[in-house]
Amino acid sequence: MVTEGVDNQDFNVDVIYKRIMKVFHDPSQPLEIAESQLRKLCLAVRDVIMSQPVLPELSVPVNICGDIHGQFEDFIEQIKSIGLPPDKSYLFLGDYVDRGKRSLETISLLFALKVKFPEHIFLLRGNHECASINRIYGFYDECKRRYNIKIWKTFTDVFNCMPLAALVENTIFCMHGGLSPDLYSPFDINKYERPMDIPNKGVLCDLLWSDPDPDIVGFGDNDRGVSFTFGANEVSKFLRRNNLSLIVRAHQVVEDGYQFFCKRKMVTLFSAPNYCGEFDNAAALLTVSKDLVCSFHIFKPPKTNVTVKKR
Repeated sequence: MVTEGVDNQDFNVDVIYKRIMKVFHDPSQPLEIAESQLRKLCLAVRDVIMSQPVLPELSVPVNICGDIHGQFEDFIEQIKSIGLPPDKSYLFLGDYVDRGKRSLETISLLFALKVKFPEHIFLLRGNHECASINRIYGFYDECKRRYNIKIWKTFTDVFNCMPLAALVENTIFCMHGGLSPDLYSPFDINKYERPMDIPNKGVLCDLLWSDPDPDIVGFGDNDRGVSFTFGANEVSKFLRRNNLSLIVRAHQVVEDGYQFFCKRKMVTLFSAPNYCGEFDNAAALLTVSKDLVCSFHIFKPPKTNVTVKKR
């Protein structure tokens, strides 16, 4: 374990937070944090995450954010628009790294915020917070180029401890991917012990990988080659069985930044606008107010000259 034998006594989150906030206020600057301090940030956030449940239960108001994928400048614009903790509380649905150019800035800011304001920011695990995925799609290479492989392994250890889902006011169930044929209740997730690798099948895999499909009933094969797709009937059944009102998930590019499913009983959020410079999609964050009213913050894609793909 990378957490063993590390002296974290001289770690001061405020020092790192101020340094990261300089980049927050001027995103054109590179992140300049010594490897030793970045590693200690990882160890500190790991301790905070492990002190909280694998299924966090959140109060409102809260802002819910979908995939970010290392699009740091876009992420900063969104947080500046809504506000920083502790004035605002956030639930992030995973996929902080890969694809975009600045995964290290993105995940370091989130980790610093989590350590400094542990009850105002919650970070769920996405399928890209897995070594087998981010080894391929960019984060590993970014860590190796800017630091070394050792720091990537330290981040991986934190990712293996992240919670897999969350409940907001016992009525909104949130995860990165979707439902599982093997998940009866959200509280079943509490039985899983961390740190954990994500297997190729089962509840843990499905929470990070499954997708809704309007054309099927029940569960079906997923074109991703992993996990399942699920029909609207499964959403209705799960909500009714557990006395829930809404499921919020991420994991898929959607043109308007959000997309409803199952007569507004499920919503997909995607928070990386103009994803990879290839999709002409907007980004969205969902705000749940004190009286449980949901509203969306929409961030239009910047004007680009690239040829965009429709999906």
